[in-house]
Amino acid sequence: MPRQKNGVNKSEEIRQTLQADPQMPVKQVVESLAKKGITVQDNLVYYIKGKQKGGKGRRTNAEKMAAKGPATTHSDPVATILKMKALASDVGGMKKLKALVDALSQ
Repeated sequence: MPRQKNGVNKSEEIRQTLQADPQMPVKQVVESLAKKGITVQDNLVYYIKGKQKGGKGRRTNAEKMAAKGPATTHSDPVATILKMKALASDVGGMKKLKALVDALSQ
């Protein structure tokens, strides 16, 4: 059971304040509770806000990265070789492609 002082559950008061206005800045939450006579730390408000989000930020970023797939695909080397051959024929042959690569590496 949560610890209560003077019959007031600070976390519940923070949740109710944030429920009224979820975009309210932390300092404003602390000030509004101070007007009611409830002293709370900034850290507690940040903690409660984080719990309400449920850690969705990191989870959604990880899901987006997984949906994209790997940054480089080395699963089919034959397809890569065929792409290189097509690129070489577009630039005029393997010698010209090698010359282009050498020029870019300098």
